[in-house]
Parts: sequence; structure tokens; C-alpha cells
Amino acid sequence: MELQVHQEAPLFSLPNQDNAEIALRDFRGSFVVLYFYPKDKTPGCTTEACDFRDSMESLSALNVVVLGVSPDSVKSHQSFIEKESLNFTLLSDSNKEVLKSYGAWGLKKLYGKEYEGVVRSTFLIDPEGKIAYIWKNVKVKGHIQAIKEKLKELQT
Repeated sequence: MELQVHQEAPLFSLPNQDNAEIALRDFRGSFVVLYFYPKDKTPGCTTEACDFRDSMESLSALNVVVLGVSPDSVKSHQSFIEKESLNFTLLSDSNKEVLKSYGAWGLKKLYGKEYEGVVRSTFLIDPEGKIAYIWKNVKVKGHIQAIKEKLKELQT
């Protein structure tokens, strides 16, 4: 079933880059930008991660926590964070349960071939734990700006 705005965000607990369990419920009281991306250290995912990194100051000022999720391992996340000086949490969903619960795992097409993979998606979760906004099939360019605009709109 497709997730909808105003619905409770599916709860989860996943290991972060330091292998510490991070639970969504730990962030009640803050907005959470939960973004799903295909793979550490690939061009589009690196651009997206660096855009979040470069925007952390302004996002933090809006009372926002950023969580990136991919099927990559904890070790891969550690390396990605070190290489790109990322200043937010990456979560490892190696069994793809959270990806599936958010509808961010599905059929994709590349050069006419179909395969299963991560559908680049972002969920804005409000301080009460409800989904405030959903971006599906995200295009990296301009995405952070769209998130900031939506946050400002929701906070006024």
C-alpha cells in the first residue's frame, strides 16, 4: 500500500555508520528528512549527499534532522562519510525492509532493462511522526531547495 501524507510514518530502527541503532521515534519533536538513495559513492548519490552536507546549517536552523538510507553496509557508509565529510547520519538497510515499507524499493528501468532497486525518494516527517510531504523519483538538482521551501511553508 502506498504511503500518504498525514499518515503515521512507519517506525523503524536501523544501524548507522557507527553501527549504533537509530530509531525514528528518537526524533519526535523535530522534522525529519528521511531520504532513500541507491548507492554510496555513485555520482548522483554523492551529489545529493553533498547537497545535504552543504545545507545542514540552514536545515538545522529549521529544526530538521537528516537521515539517509540505502542498502549499503555500515562499513560502506563510514567510508562514504569520511570521503565526503558528511555531517549527518546514514542508515544501513541491508535487508531492505525499511526501503520496502516506505515504497522506496521497486521496479526500475535502465536502458530498456527492468530490475529491482532503490527508487530515489524523500519523506518529510513532522514532529508528531506523521508524513508531511513525499517526493518520489527525486531528481537531485534543486531537491534541497524544494525541501527547504516545503519546510518553511509547513512551519509558518
